[in-house]
Amino acid sequence: MTGATRSRARSAAVVSVAFASIVLSALPAGAQSIEQTLVQAYRNNPDLNAARAGVRVANEGLPAALSGYRPSVTATVTAAGQVAESSVGSSTYLGSAGSDRTIRSLPRAATLSVTQPLFDGNRTSNSVRQADQNVLVARETLRNTEQTVLLASATAHMNVLREQAVLDLRRRNVEVLREQLRATRDRFNVGEVTRTDVALAESALQAAIATATGAESDLANARSVYMQQVGVQPGRLTPARTIERLLPRNLDAAVIAGQTEHPAIRGARHGADAQLLQVRIAESALYPTLGLSASVTRAAEQSSSSGQSLSGSVGVTLTIPIFANGGRDYATIRAAKETYGQRRIQIETAAASVRQAVTQSWAALEASRAQIQAAEVQVRSQDIAVNGIREEYKVGQRTIIDVLNATQNLTEARVALVRAQRDRVVLSYSVLSAMGRLSGSKLALRTEIFDPTTHYNQVRDQWIGVRTPDGR
Repeated sequence: MTGATRSRARSAAVVSVAFASIVLSALPAGAQSIEQTLVQAYRNNPDLNAARAGVRVANEGLPAALSGYRPSVTATVTAAGQVAESSVGSSTYLGSAGSDRTIRSLPRAATLSVTQPLFDGNRTSNSVRQADQNVLVARETLRNTEQTVLLASATAHMNVLREQAVLDLRRRNVEVLREQLRATRDRFNVGEVTRTDVALAESALQAAIATATGAESDLANARSVYMQQVGVQPGRLTPARTIERLLPRNLDAAVIAGQTEHPAIRGARHGADAQLLQVRIAESALYPTLGLSASVTRAAEQSSSSGQSLSGSVGVTLTIPIFANGGRDYATIRAAKETYGQRRIQIETAAASVRQAVTQSWAALEASRAQIQAAEVQVRSQDIAVNGIREEYKVGQRTIIDVLNATQNLTEARVALVRAQRDRVVLSYSVLSAMGRLSGSKLALRTEIFDPTTHYNQVRDQWIGVRTPDGR
């Protein structure tokens, strides 16, 4: 382990311990870790489950494309009733004489037809390749959704902890100022301070109460966001360590990893490949097609002279397009080519966005480390200053406003430290997400990891059946 790595690990431990010292006092035993929060989100988040369903939908595109290689079999049964009347006999000048005859028949026929495509201008082969690319696009979309959900859930976990810690600090500040007001009133009663000092203490206390009320609202909002992301109400949450151990050593390595691994870029590349195949599929409309067909027909007629017949046919059909669909196929090909150019541009857009996200989150993570160090020094210094000012106030060397300002500054310094510690944890997840590596398997979550290839292998070569692999 290098010196920089050891320093990073010690700093991460300091973050966890410092945050815990503020929060854990309000949490009983059996609190929930951030890993457990991520497991619940991985299982319950509706966006993530919807993305998994999207992968299964894309998987069904492959057997649909493969159907172009397979024969088509149809059966046709027809039946019709017929009634005919005729007159037979002789006629004279006085009239006619004869008899009428009614003929009833019930012709029936059953036909079994089989068609087998032999050549379709490579439409089926390109459709199969396109379906595979669409499956890969869906998988990358799932990876991207998984990253978004896990990052949002980790953020929600830390936000609840932050608001709990801030609310605890605000309430402690209210108690300190309430005690300060009581002491100021006692000194006013014996004539050591003026009414102005009491008014200042009362004003500071009411301002602290209002701020604490706002912190309660912030905590309620954070808990509602947690419920939305994770699917359950937040219980007793514990502080989390950063995951900087999973990050590369420098920014350049992080950028390179993002350019090669991020699902947004990989999905855009697969999307461009799928669109290129769409161009080939559109061009197949200009190629001849060849097909084999066979049919067997059995006909029967129920009448006075009933009979049956059996016939069959086999044929090969070659279709050569010359100017089909009024030129619409040519416009379709041109539009597909323009769309392919658009997809190629989107790859560049995704790469630039990933590069910017990695750089921004990395810089923010570095800044959070410096902010924590500065906030820790500020808290220690301000704590010493508050104690000293209070003693000086007792002997008349300081005013009440000095005590109140120092107390407020100490509270804000502690709040800033809590926020900086939360930011460092969240930003470590953010960097990993920007690189494209934030996943259940990378975090080693203790739950069953979704495998998109399982459903793919179940349906790829399925010819018939409407029941899904899970029994629906």
